[in-house]
Amino acid sequence: MANPKAEAPRLPRNPLPLSASQEGQVRELYYTRVKRKCADEIRGRLKTPVVKTLKLMERCLDFAACATNRTVTATWACRQQRLAMNSCMIAHASQQEQDAAREEWFATMDLRKKEREEKEKKKRESEKFFREWWDLDKKEGEKKKGDGER
Repeated sequence: MANPKAEAPRLPRNPLPLSASQEGQVRELYYTRVKRKCADEIRGRLKTPVVKTLKLMERCLDFAACATNRTVTATWACRQQRLAMNSCMIAHASQQEQDAAREEWFATMDLRKKEREEKEKKKRESEKFFREWWDLDKKEGEKKKGDGER
């Protein structure tokens, strides 16, 4: 008899198919996670295994600061910083990271729903306050009566 654990069907990692906008949210979360892991390289604080010599460390300026106020010239003026940042991004941009971002997105579905409901509730309360403040309900009622009498 075979092992029952080996025969059990695997559940899909993604319980629901996502719409295009939801996939975009997952992709944004994925990019944010990878950027967070590479924040040191983007800001120029390279870790010691990457930085071999003191000269390289001195030349390793902040990529974001280097690219500020540059357009086309950032490509070659900030080449060293860009390559360090890109190598980090490539190292961390994996399928596992995409799966982790997708799992995080599914884990925070309830939180986002709650935030949406709170936002909608605040919107309704502010509309109610606005109507009360300007007496719109009474004015609209008077306007409708005036239109009916004609």
